[in-house]
Amino acid sequence: MGCGCGGNGTGGGCAGSQPVVEVPANAPAVQEVVPESRPSADEPETEEDDSGPELIASSEQEWPRIKVNGMPIAQEAIAQELQYHPAGTRHEAVFLASQALVIRELLQQRAVELGLQVRAASGESEEEALTRTLIELEVPLPRADEDTCRRYYERNRARFASAPLLAARHILLGCPADDVEERSRTRERAETLIAQLRENAERFAELALSHSDCPSKEQGGALGQISQGQTVPEFERQLLRLPLGLAAQPLESRYGFHLVWVDQRIEGQQLPFEVVEGSIRAELDQRVWQVAVVQYIKSLIGAADIQGIVLEGADSPLLQ
Repeated sequence: MGCGCGGNGTGGGCAGSQPVVEVPANAPAVQEVVPESRPSADEPETEEDDSGPELIASSEQEWPRIKVNGMPIAQEAIAQELQYHPAGTRHEAVFLASQALVIRELLQQRAVELGLQVRAASGESEEEALTRTLIELEVPLPRADEDTCRRYYERNRARFASAPLLAARHILLGCPADDVEERSRTRERAETLIAQLRENAERFAELALSHSDCPSKEQGGALGQISQGQTVPEFERQLLRLPLGLAAQPLESRYGFHLVWVDQRIEGQQLPFEVVEGSIRAELDQRVWQVAVVQYIKSLIGAADIQGIVLEGADSPLLQ
């Protein structure tokens, strides 16, 4: 089987718009409103009172009846939105789709209230442009200054170093990723071969030729020079931590088990603050933006009349 490592001695190894606003994972919580009891078969249904509370659906056949400041959310829109909210159950998917549409409606209503006029950029819909402009206007964000970025750099120096460079050989014992029993047997084979290599390291090329499922076996298992981004993530994470010599345990990847020998290791270098300052600032600004947008949405929810679904609103307007 091909391992996708590309290991041939020259280079390295085993590599083988609908919602407008992306709501972060800590976006407003949503919970179902418990429907009122329905009449039994022996009781005539009373005419629906439009002034009464709108209730979210409670069965597979029903759709939520939701209003946002008196504006109904069309059931057809909920049905269309479902495809963007995969979930374990239909009920949960309907819930998430309804939440997204309520938030979009609140943003659109706020933009209309402010009388915003926008021109969509290339590849951007008018709704997306309106929402982007609204967020930029109503959610002003302080940018991380140099002192803040430098403190973050000093607390996380290990993150800002170049990756090590390795020259390595491997023997791949291939097996299907989803076959648990075969994986167990293959691991035992790998451990047996490692024991043989501990006794006689000069047999590596011989064992690679007779056991490896990677084309690199023709070059004694040589993968060439490998650094970050040149192989599959699960193999790379283990490989780049290895010291010189034979790895004590086989390295597992989607392709099987790798017996690895590191011939050379050049440690990465610490990157100067000036090189990474821009990326640090972008990361910190993005974190603040996410928190601020969530708070802004909560403030809109808190000020709105929403029927049919309960969303967590802020107790006070956005202040920061």
